[in-house]
Amino acid sequence: MAAKSANDQQSGAVEAPDLEAATPQHGFFVRLYTGTGAFEVIGKRKLWYAVSGLIVAVCVASMLLRGFTFGIDFEGGTKVSMPAATESGTVTTQQVEDVFNRTLGKAPESVVVVGSGDSATVQIRSETLTNEETEELRTALFEDFKPKGSDGQPSKQAISDSAVSETWGGQITQKALIALVVFLVLAAIYITVRYERYMAVAALATLAFDLIVTAGVYSVVGFEVTPATVIGLLTILGFSLYDTVIVFDKVEENTHGFEHTTRRTFAEQANLAVNQTFMRSINTSLISVLPILALMVVAVWLLGVGTLMDLALVQLVGVIVGTYSSIFFATPLLVSLRERTELVRSHTRKVMNRRKGASARATGATDGTETVADEPETVAATTARADATPPPDKPAPGARPARPTTSRTGRPSGKRDTRRR
Repeated sequence: MAAKSANDQQSGAVEAPDLEAATPQHGFFVRLYTGTGAFEVIGKRKLWYAVSGLIVAVCVASMLLRGFTFGIDFEGGTKVSMPAATESGTVTTQQVEDVFNRTLGKAPESVVVVGSGDSATVQIRSETLTNEETEELRTALFEDFKPKGSDGQPSKQAISDSAVSETWGGQITQKALIALVVFLVLAAIYITVRYERYMAVAALATLAFDLIVTAGVYSVVGFEVTPATVIGLLTILGFSLYDTVIVFDKVEENTHGFEHTTRRTFAEQANLAVNQTFMRSINTSLISVLPILALMVVAVWLLGVGTLMDLALVQLVGVIVGTYSSIFFATPLLVSLRERTELVRSHTRKVMNRRKGASARATGATDGTETVADEPETVAATTARADATPPPDKPAPGARPARPTTSRTGRPSGKRDTRRR
């Protein structure tokens, strides 16, 4: 070796650079797209638990203190609608409220304009009115504004009314709860059969998180809860479960037979799975959000605040919450549950012990304290062991597997192509 080094110095030879060390660091979007495992999600799960816990605490506090704004289908009441286009021009909500107060001696619960242009209508919501009060209000509205019918002429028939009893709202609530329970039971059965009980527990906890946060957003902002909201809520729970299953499927693929290797721990394999599904989750969410936004634009600018708006609103909130929970809540919770098992704990200890041994060998080789074997060895074997790079403590995110160039016999490892000479 000394003779070889002297010859290299005399000939001016330069040692080849380390290709792995010379590899440039990729940017944020490249790492996000390739899913190299560079984003530490599982390792920072305590932070995500704290963020998720804070969100849940705010939502629960709002639901307990502020409650919800229920629609007429849940609370019961009377709704009167009339075209905004009248003989004297477009009517305003303040004018309608004044007529309501003067006629019935009390204020309506809400008066809103739905839609725009010629299709705009004024919707009046109040507590349950008797038939006489409803007819009196219709007459007063027609005499003051003379709304135009479909033929463009003033018509009293253009003013419609509908009444919903509180019993009907209770029936809707009961059926919604039954549908929710059935959905959760079927989801738990499917995930337990398809995966394992830990994944089922994590998935159900994620669904509960999505349900609480979505309901909490409605409570905090004051959105009106309608039957369309309940339908949309069941829809976004299905989306959340779908996104969670995608991540769990990749976790199962990466951790299959993990106990037979000591390269990565279970948590590191799960973190790699989350990174590998980042782009898929983001793309799925964007594809889901775009039609929802289009639906909201149509509902607001063309049809006004109605059933479509309620349905689109809860879906938009649910997709955002479901995307967050599937990445930053479901998989970290799964890892926390699995790390309580003896199999994962013992495997993690093996990986840590292997890395400690590799670090100790690397330190000994650097300090020159490596002991010399008592048995005589060949010069090639000694050179190979001395020049070999010690294994890293932890695989670098996105690092490609490096093929060893030497073996104990001093020959190049791998298959040799005898045809290329």
